[in-house]
Amino acid sequence: MYRFQFILLLGFLFVIYNSCTEDPVETGTGTLEAKNIIDLEYGSHTHQKYDIYLPKNRTNETKVLILVHGGGWNAGEKSEMNAFKDFIREQLPDIAVVNMNYRLADENNPPYPMQINDIGQLVQELYDRAQEFQISKEIGFIGSSAGAHLSLLWSYAHDTKKQVNLVCSIVGPTNLLDEAYINTPNEVLRTLLDQFGNELEVLEEVSPLYQVKSTSPATILFYGAQDPLIPNSQGISLKDRLLELNVEHQFTLYPNGGHGWVGLDLLDTSIKLKAFIQEHL
Repeated sequence: MYRFQFILLLGFLFVIYNSCTEDPVETGTGTLEAKNIIDLEYGSHTHQKYDIYLPKNRTNETKVLILVHGGGWNAGEKSEMNAFKDFIREQLPDIAVVNMNYRLADENNPPYPMQINDIGQLVQELYDRAQEFQISKEIGFIGSSAGAHLSLLWSYAHDTKKQVNLVCSIVGPTNLLDEAYINTPNEVLRTLLDQFGNELEVLEEVSPLYQVKSTSPATILFYGAQDPLIPNSQGISLKDRLLELNVEHQFTLYPNGGHGWVGLDLLDTSIKLKAFIQEHL
């Protein structure tokens, strides 16, 4: 969410791949080689770019995971999700990975609806190029911090074609009307939240907690009980709502975790996330 360095250190699962600039994508019916295409444009803004990692032997049944970085809605970029990208490519090699940038908020451009529109524009780009890339139109999201908030919100409220099979939130805000946010004495946090304004209707509209429905996709949530930016109520409230609506979900709150974690907690995250993706994507 903020520029606390939230980077899950998946070093024990890293693999190094050679990336290439934009190359033509094979569209024939023969065996397809793996292909990495970097900095494709899905819009005219300099931040409207994405990387796509296409696995070998893909077909139109090859599912897609979209990675959405954090940074308090006003900072960050897709390279911060490289740990997740490498983890998926190593552990789930039959899945295509998309790592996206989106326009960053500033004093003249609030995050909503701009960043939700960017996600929608990227998803449409992938939909339109599915045959070219030889990928499925079924997708999942993994977001961290502010990117987790955007992933949840788009999946719950803006997936009009019902393409999303799963969404993963790692320390993502879920309720901007939470009293812990409304009454926070933290000036840095207050500045971040004020990017959405103070109209209650808007704050409800941008809160995944109020947008989730019984038809929402399978959701997996990871939070740290010692997180200085995300009150425990954020994850717990969404978990309770998912349970009430009978939406398939998992929830983990690490007692010693902050705005990210390492060691055995990180290993636990990777095991649970891999199993959840295998089951639901």
